[in-house]
Amino acid sequence: MTTTAPSGFRTHEVFNQAPPRVDVNEYTSNVPLVEGVARYDADWAQHELTEVGALVGTESFQHDAELANTITPEFHSHDKWGNRIDEVEFHPAYHRIIGAAVEHGAHTSAWADPKPGANVARAASFMMFAQIEPGHSCPISMTHSVVPALAEFSPELSELWLPRLYGRGYDGRLIAPGDKPGVLFGMAMTEKQGGSDVRANTTRAAQNSDGTWSLTGHKWFCSAPMSDGFLILAQSPEGMSCFL
Repeated sequence: MTTTAPSGFRTHEVFNQAPPRVDVNEYTSNVPLVEGVARYDADWAQHELTEVGALVGTESFQHDAELANTITPEFHSHDKWGNRIDEVEFHPAYHRIIGAAVEHGAHTSAWADPKPGANVARAASFMMFAQIEPGHSCPISMTHSVVPALAEFSPELSELWLPRLYGRGYDGRLIAPGDKPGVLFGMAMTEKQGGSDVRANTTRAAQNSDGTWSLTGHKWFCSAPMSDGFLILAQSPEGMSCFL
């Protein structure tokens, strides 16, 4: 008796799996979210949020999310000419995702255009991006969080950085922040011996003769290493302080 393998070596038909969740608007299909946005003064954001919901529900966006999490970032200490660069190279899919989040204001829209419901609308947009690809949400969230801290930190620095933080453009290259259409902030807070207890941090801060500070220590976690600016905790002579 002669037998032949089924086409493609398929053993049997699978009939009890859920269909792919693609081309589903992740905003309009989320009734509690839609109602919450309207209830808490952000009804004006329905159009923008509907656009975000359609975007993150596409097959191409979901594929980018998979690529960003399966193709590991690569660290390059030097360029091809031997210059020290300390660059982390991400897959282009990561840049497409984070660029879309910035374009739709998931980072700082609530501060750039403050009005009733602004934080609700930003949170809804942020949530939809994060539920598809959570990794990029850390620098996006940090950038949102840094605005009030920076405003309290220094009026001079706020004047310099806030317009850049409010930008809706994204450039993932390792170039000067002033040459970019917008910037992202990261934070380096925790240390090996301290964990979440930042009071136990041992990074030391010493003031230089020109008024700047030099920090010496070893941070356990940094979010995210290719950001344009950072807030860093260190022990100054007066105690725990925050540095930019």
